[in-house]
Amino acid sequence: MKKGLLFLTGMALVATAILFSFNTSTPKYEYQMFTTIESIIPMGIGRSRIIMSQEQVDPSVFATLRTDGKSSGQGKVKRDDLRIEKFEETKLLNFYSAVGINFQNIASNDAIISAKLTQMTYEGWELVNIASGVESDAGKEDGQGIFITRYTFKRLLAE
Repeated sequence: MKKGLLFLTGMALVATAILFSFNTSTPKYEYQMFTTIESIIPMGIGRSRIIMSQEQVDPSVFATLRTDGKSSGQGKVKRDDLRIEKFEETKLLNFYSAVGINFQNIASNDAIISAKLTQMTYEGWELVNIASGVESDAGKEDGQGIFITRYTFKRLLAE
């Protein structure tokens, strides 16, 4: 009985090894981001948007190699070459109105951003990261500021 059990255990291990040997490829993903910029400049002066690139770029074109730790060659990469021409721009409302924080504007932005997240999910994208930051109004003399959030998605590439 012990020999039979050992034989079956060995066969199970061999079968498992064979099964896993057929699927050794690592899944390949594509990534997409969109950024929300919500102005905190009072009186509707600021611009609030959802921005999403509609172009693919090759980042190696803009990369240089430092070999001595000092000179990078980045001066040869022109800023104009980095700019893309096609991007989706969705209007959002500013956080402040003439009298202060406008909660209706915030709720409206939340509805638009939620709809965008839902749309991305329907298109097969999985939200994998959210990063946000703020440059806020520094007081009476400042009157400037933005709230920025980046949403990163991935989806499996079709093979």
